Amino acid sequence: MQQVLLNLMNNAIDAMENRGGELTISTRSEFKEGVIVIEVSDNGPGIPEANLSRIFEPFFTTKPVGKGTGLGLSICYGIIQKMGGQIDVKSGIDSGTTFYIRLPVQDPPVS
Repeated sequence: MQQVLLNLMNNAIDAMENRGGELTISTRSEFKEGVIVIEVSDNGPGIPEANLSRIFEPFFTTKPVGKGTGLGLSICYGIIQKMGGQIDVKSGIDSGTTFYIRLPVQDPPVS
């Protein structure tokens, strides 16, 4: 989970590099659905709609040569899937990006 959050934070910081911005991480429980939701949001430039369907593909990157490998988000996707969760994104040009991580919550053991 640490790797997922660090990657999302680093991507947000890179995206906001030119003009600055705000990065927010929040959590909430959705008890009826049995999940916890982690949101990682920034108010950066956003992801163009044409790229949204590809961002979790291995080796897809919009960063210049030498700045990124295109593996970060695909690795995040794989980690979350192995944990039984989902990762989704919503983004708009000039309105920022939010990643939603939904993870199942297990009931604590009864003693």
